[in-house]
Amino acid sequence: MSGTAPGGLPAATVADLYRAACLAELDALKPGNVHGYAPGHRMVVADFVTSADVSAPPLAAAGARVGQRVRGGVEATFAAVGQNTNLGILLLCAPLAYAAEQPGPLAEALNAVLAGFDASDSRDVFAAIRRANPGGLGRAERHDVSQIDDEALPPLRAAMAEAAPRDRIARAYGDGFRDLFAIGLPALVGARARGLVPPWTTTAVHLAYLMAVPDSHIARKHGPERAEAVRAQAQASLAGLDLAAAPVEPLLAYDRALKEAGLNPGTSADFTVATLFLDALLSARGEGA
Repeated sequence: MSGTAPGGLPAATVADLYRAACLAELDALKPGNVHGYAPGHRMVVADFVTSADVSAPPLAAAGARVGQRVRGGVEATFAAVGQNTNLGILLLCAPLAYAAEQPGPLAEALNAVLAGFDASDSRDVFAAIRRANPGGLGRAERHDVSQIDDEALPPLRAAMAEAAPRDRIARAYGDGFRDLFAIGLPALVGARARGLVPPWTTTAVHLAYLMAVPDSHIARKHGPERAEAVRAQAQASLAGLDLAAAPVEPLLAYDRALKEAGLNPGTSADFTVATLFLDALLSARGEGA
């Protein structure tokens, strides 16, 4: 870390780092998810590349609030590819992008962003969720975003707290993005220390999430028990894998097994993008992971 307080980053830099994080995640072999090694879940890499490109300007818009960034990114994505490819990514990366504009340590700026939501953030984030229709984030006895009109919207952080037990992205809004700092960044630093280079450093991050916590996307679609079973299976099958040996075949075999079962650890992938983005922001600001 430099001896002076880190300064905010310009929008163009934030946009470039966001695009780079999205593309780096697509280059890595992430079992069960969309990646350049194999298609899956009726999605193709090209749609995600386009999504990264068109969502970068609203995500990085100077001075824009978190809700504006998320909604703008989702709307740009639907206009370009006609489907939800990046709601989770935008929900994680928008607070990071806003915090990256601020002076002082990024973690402190992030906490201030998360504590400073207003009614416009609620309106815009809920509109983005309705547009993306991810099937799960807003379903609850209270704060079901599909059933609440704009006049009755709850505070964004309250709605995220309601969803937190079943969605780790929502949980991040209440715990200061703890998973990024406790799982993602240590996995990335450890991978580099072992001599790994991209895309295997990215695979290491994805596997760290896959093995550490049940994936929220799997839990929403198949139930929490199935999500925990996938986590435990990944831990048993992949924990000893030597990524330095570029183990494409065993990872692709596991990738096929997950996809044939209709299991997509999409939340792990979203957190992987956010980890790469956070790492790049820290580096650009002279803070270092």
